[in-house]
Amino acid sequence: MKMNIVSKYRSNVLWLLIPFFLMAVLFSSCSSSVNKGLNSSLMVENSHLEKGTGYYDIIDMDINIGDDDTYSLEYNTEDYNVIEENIFLDTYNNPLSTFSVDVDTASYSNIRRFLNSSQKPPVDAVRIEEMINYFTYDYPDADGDEPFSITTEIGQCPWNPENKLMLVGLQTKKLSTEQLPPSNLVFLIDVSGSMDEPNKLPLLKSAFKLLVDELDEDDRVSIVVYAGAAGLVLDSTPGNEKDKILDALMNLEAGGSTAGAEGIKLAYDVAKKNFIKSGNNRVILATDGDFNVGISSEAELVRLIEKKRDEGIFLTVLGFGTGNYKDSKMESLADKGNGNYAYIDNIAEARKVLVNEMGATLNTVAKDVKIQVEFNPAKVKAYRLIGYENRLLRNEDFNNDSVDAGEIGAGHSVTALYEIVSANLDFEVSKVDELKYQKSQLVESDEIATVKVRYKKPDSDTSELLSETVLEKAEENTSKNLEFAAAVAEFGMLLRESKYKGNSSYDHVLEVAKQYADGDDGYRSEFVKLVEKAESIN
Repeated sequence: MKMNIVSKYRSNVLWLLIPFFLMAVLFSSCSSSVNKGLNSSLMVENSHLEKGTGYYDIIDMDINIGDDDTYSLEYNTEDYNVIEENIFLDTYNNPLSTFSVDVDTASYSNIRRFLNSSQKPPVDAVRIEEMINYFTYDYPDADGDEPFSITTEIGQCPWNPENKLMLVGLQTKKLSTEQLPPSNLVFLIDVSGSMDEPNKLPLLKSAFKLLVDELDEDDRVSIVVYAGAAGLVLDSTPGNEKDKILDALMNLEAGGSTAGAEGIKLAYDVAKKNFIKSGNNRVILATDGDFNVGISSEAELVRLIEKKRDEGIFLTVLGFGTGNYKDSKMESLADKGNGNYAYIDNIAEARKVLVNEMGATLNTVAKDVKIQVEFNPAKVKAYRLIGYENRLLRNEDFNNDSVDAGEIGAGHSVTALYEIVSANLDFEVSKVDELKYQKSQLVESDEIATVKVRYKKPDSDTSELLSETVLEKAEENTSKNLEFAAAVAEFGMLLRESKYKGNSSYDHVLEVAKQYADGDDGYRSEFVKLVEKAESIN
């Protein structure tokens, strides 16, 4: 009897150990041979909000069985700031909506990367304002000395027909390459080991080659690299000495860890040393954002960038690669550096950002651009700003010239959409108690809202004010600007699984997008294909 109990006990222990044994075999066999010709992939995704960090750390474990008969284990540690969607606000108690403009486009091309890989993007990778602003719109050019025009329009909300959509659009003056001021550019290039992939350093070289081809003798280029340490590879060189610049660029190789902070400090020192008065002085940071060695405190980097921004040296950030992509860090650095942020997923995107939109990317025509919309409570019961969650400002920040805001380059267009609820509709919205010590009195007016814009000229510290009134009358025929922008916003809400998506559908997005698929250098027709891919994945 005693022997049976012991035997049974040992048997139970063995059964408990079997799962651990199998796991050990699986991981130890990552370098063992498997059935030849078998090609499959297993993805286990564990997304969590890291306590106290304020951003998502997306962890994917890919076990790939390839033609080389081995398993490869890769971890995806991409970072995205958490986005808490804007809610509907009661106009009576919250008549003002204030935010900074955003000309970044990184979110759209990053989403494209996911969809082209047959994956849905993480919801916090979807910044709807960057999706909308990826495209150009048919807004009128600015008149006179003003840097941009203001366009407003109201139409029906496609996903909630009882409500309306209000569009606010800014369009800056377009400049030819010959009209651009001379540039003092410092290419700050990440050559750490994580960049040793085809869609990172090799693509980066090809992208910068396109930019170098656009420069002339009035422009200057320096190259700073960083890996385990930072170094100056090319001192300031005239833009027409293309062979010299390209030789230095093409000879770069990846290897080592990533001392990104040291590289940024050196790049700013080089930019300051070669400063061009009344020129475009700019550091162009190209990286996957994985700063893991050296002083990598984001707060410290931000303070440095803000200081250099005030000295007239701006920052453009170009993101590359997959797997360890640090979107959260790069977006923050670009925002604080009076620059912009783009994600380069292919050579066509590099051409768009660095050639076709060179003036918009590299030449700031207005800085610290803020928008404030005052809604009329007699006409609008509630409103919701679609996107711009990380660009919201306090209402008192609008008139405070010490508060930083976004920049706009030559030829840029900026579009914002509001979903608005008419005052006569039965709509539930959170309210505060009626005030005891003060009362508000509504003013009779046919106006829906007033749009105000504050901006500074690139060399000024004092803002100037523009304003535009939005009348109650809705347009009989909604413009293609509003219809297409609404379709892009609807697509974004579907990808975000937004609780405000209403009757949104991929079929409706496709129906509208296909009407405007022509022109825009093929970007809108590509948009149609991305929507189709998203629908098939969903």
